[in-house]
Amino acid sequence: MRWKGGPMAFDRGFKEPTLPEAEVRRLEELGRLCRGDILRMTTLAGSGHPGGSLSSIDMALVVYAFARVDPATPLDPERDFVVVSHGHVSPAVYASLGRTGFFDVEEAVLRFRRLGSPFEGHVEHGVPGVEWNTGNLGQGLSAACGFALSKRLFARPGQVFCLMSDGEHAKGQVAEARRFASKFGLNNVTVLIDYNKLQICGNLDDVMPQNTAGGYRADGWEVLEVDGHRPDEIYAALHRSVHDADHRYAVLAHTTMGKGVPFMEGEHVYHGKPLSEEECGRALEALGLPANLGDLREAGKNLEAGAEDFHCPIVADFRLEGGDPETYDTGEKMDNRSAFGAAVLDLARRNRDEKDVSPMAVLDCDLAGSVKTSTLETECPGAFFQSGVAEHNAATVAGALSAQGVVTFFADFGVFGVDETYNQHRLNDINWANVKLACTHLGLDVGEDGKTHQCIDYLGLLRSLFGFKAVVPADPNQTDRVVRTVASSPGMWFIGMGRSKTPILDDGEGKPFFSGDYVFRYGAVDEIREGRDATILAFGPTVARALTVRTLLSGDGIDVGVWNASCPNHPDRDAVLTAAKRGPILVYEDHHAETGLGSVVARILAEAGVATRFRILGVTRYGGSGTPDALYREAGLSTEHAASALRELTGVQGA
Repeated sequence: MRWKGGPMAFDRGFKEPTLPEAEVRRLEELGRLCRGDILRMTTLAGSGHPGGSLSSIDMALVVYAFARVDPATPLDPERDFVVVSHGHVSPAVYASLGRTGFFDVEEAVLRFRRLGSPFEGHVEHGVPGVEWNTGNLGQGLSAACGFALSKRLFARPGQVFCLMSDGEHAKGQVAEARRFASKFGLNNVTVLIDYNKLQICGNLDDVMPQNTAGGYRADGWEVLEVDGHRPDEIYAALHRSVHDADHRYAVLAHTTMGKGVPFMEGEHVYHGKPLSEEECGRALEALGLPANLGDLREAGKNLEAGAEDFHCPIVADFRLEGGDPETYDTGEKMDNRSAFGAAVLDLARRNRDEKDVSPMAVLDCDLAGSVKTSTLETECPGAFFQSGVAEHNAATVAGALSAQGVVTFFADFGVFGVDETYNQHRLNDINWANVKLACTHLGLDVGEDGKTHQCIDYLGLLRSLFGFKAVVPADPNQTDRVVRTVASSPGMWFIGMGRSKTPILDDGEGKPFFSGDYVFRYGAVDEIREGRDATILAFGPTVARALTVRTLLSGDGIDVGVWNASCPNHPDRDAVLTAAKRGPILVYEDHHAETGLGSVVARILAEAGVATRFRILGVTRYGGSGTPDALYREAGLSTEHAASALRELTGVQGA
């Protein structure tokens, strides 16, 4: 695929308050051509969203024509950002970008929705000028807030434009993002709404009534209303938003679904329905454009599959001073979440400048005292962003922040940080983000809060996302080292912690196990204690419990090894097979028995054709309210239950 580069269509930047008449006429003509591009690409593909693309095209064209994004250097860190939240209008986006110098528009027309093409059905980050994969409605404004916040942290100029649909404003995440932008004074964000008042199922007021303008005003935004098909009105509103540093603006652009094609105008059926070739011919004729579908189809047959791919590099740059790890002494008890909080605080202190600004951010959702980031809030406020009870927005803000090189921790309880925000993390993963998701209060270890807060399914959910690495440290010393490693490592990372205090693990000779020369390596399985008769594979809070099981069984003459599989979704394969050679394996986990470490170990053994006695001791039903010990007993996960299971596996009965 060729980036067109070359001279820009216009002098970029909203410099003058009004557009010269000649520029208005040029934009109107480009809009006519873009409408033809939209109709051709959706008809040739046999799918897509022409109706909303025709209503959005004029505002998309003005933004891409004047935003400070150079087609020759579309990843310039000081550029303006354009986030298209309603990603289904990708035909309008690709047509606008093609017609304003980013690439040859015919390539988008010919390759739209073709396998191997970057011009996917919803906007694709691999296309120059597209900042964020969207399509899951309601997330774009949160991403825009993340980009705007990254500009502040790096002291970079530029505006962030967020193009949105009207229907997606029914989503609660949009309101979360509006309030986030207001709280943190993100006046470099401008929202532009395609207000055609039609959705897939009909009229906006019939599907879900809403006061879009009133919602923005209530949350501290200025609202401007324009004719969304007049480039001069759109430009003037955007100029005002860019040059008024004291306010943030939402521009309500009144538009018509299917604008430009008489038989499509105002008809919601064309939201996601492409035209037939006959209909497309009539539509192109109405626009005064040639109906050349046959020629285009022939040209498309000669394209080389895959040759059109853009390369969109990961631009995040991780340069944190990691500092020396903290070592906690054996004999004391401490919860892993406190070690997490201390490590994050140390990183923030080491990497901030004289203005308390650092390339690091920690997002919290009203749980700072529980996830142990409250001291960070007090001592390094420049790195702390209290997002309130608004997890969906916080997750997406974290994703966009991290994609720009800000080392971003999103700290939360497991049920909120993973379960509730799964879709947001899925989109972060698709966008090559680098979020460090730190979740506390996992498993039955949560105790008295009960089943609504006992997150027992996080590993299975994270394993369904291709880019996540999950680590569940065994004690505070390992937690400290994991945090420092993760902070300087690209990609999506999860750090999992329980609620309770845990013993500092020793090496059998009284020294902390995770100290000295120990360096965390993803996937490594740590042999805490050697054993000849059987092996317990555990992680997190069950490692210390496994050591108790080992003691219980030693009286029966059973020598059990205890191994810490702190990366339960990707444990070292050779380590698992080595354990199998030594005898039976018991997987001991405070997690759903069907989707945790046990299922991964079972697959490794099955694929290797290894026959060994094997059992999973995990959570098989929702817990209740009680102490962790009581819940473990009730769930069949107590140390006595684990000892009994190993007696059966080894065939040795207790005295």
